[in-house]
Amino acid sequence: MELRHIRYFLAVADTGSFTKAAEELLIAQPPLSRQIKDLEEELGAELFIRRPRGAVLTEAGKRFLPYARRMEKLARQSADEIRAMEEGLSGTLYLATVEGLAPHLIAGWMAEFHRLYPQTDFNLFNGSTDDAIDRIQKGLCDMAVITAPYDSEGLEGLPVGEEPWVAMIPAGHALAAEAGEDIPLEKLADCDLIIPSRHSRRREILEWFAPIGKEPRFIGRISHLVNACELTRAGLGIAIFPESASRYAQDGVVIRRIVQPEVSASYLLVRSAARVSSRVAEEFWTFVGESGGR
Repeated sequence: MELRHIRYFLAVADTGSFTKAAEELLIAQPPLSRQIKDLEEELGAELFIRRPRGAVLTEAGKRFLPYARRMEKLARQSADEIRAMEEGLSGTLYLATVEGLAPHLIAGWMAEFHRLYPQTDFNLFNGSTDDAIDRIQKGLCDMAVITAPYDSEGLEGLPVGEEPWVAMIPAGHALAAEAGEDIPLEKLADCDLIIPSRHSRRREILEWFAPIGKEPRFIGRISHLVNACELTRAGLGIAIFPESASRYAQDGVVIRRIVQPEVSASYLLVRSAARVSSRVAEEFWTFVGESGGR
């Protein structure tokens, strides 16, 4: 089994197509098919079900997939380590991030880290906390900035920030005309609310209302701040998001900090507790920790 077998297998698995994989790898399809066939013969099992319009992993292929990802990452990390020995710290850091305060934090870290180690570069993925953790568990990212709550089993976490939750109110809504920068949570109970899509986030927001004996009315759940801003500006409802959402809000949206009770979103930098990090990932983790995460 050679490294190219692993790379070719992952390309087909990720694209679901021999044709698309060949295009990404910049090779012809027949050589790709032969390499996959060689790998299947070596493993003694078919890895893909070939179909006219794509390829689907067999049960053996699904079992082999996480091992292939680990082998590919280990090979990449080994190359980074050898280059680092000869040239100083270099290599690619694979990061995942949620929205909110996280992009601001990561931008500052990246700028300073790259200034210290100019031979490093970054590959950044954006998604939900669940998406980010999934990429860490699959070995696709070295670490991620996420929001609490999260299942800490198998992960190591480093607190890096906190910000209050706010209500993003359409400018034409009656609540937008009230004076002050804050809004009591009770005043949102009878409004149409748009909230983040995570199931754990819905439970958390329900818990905010429980002590005041109110049942909130959720009309939409979305993942991205830009969508929250646009839906609010269109007057669909009031969006509940972390305060950094105000960075993206345009005319037609009024921001009010939620109080009584005051609630906040906590951000963490997380990584696998079991997987060995590349040198550049280890240095980045130490850098963030020593900077206090800010």
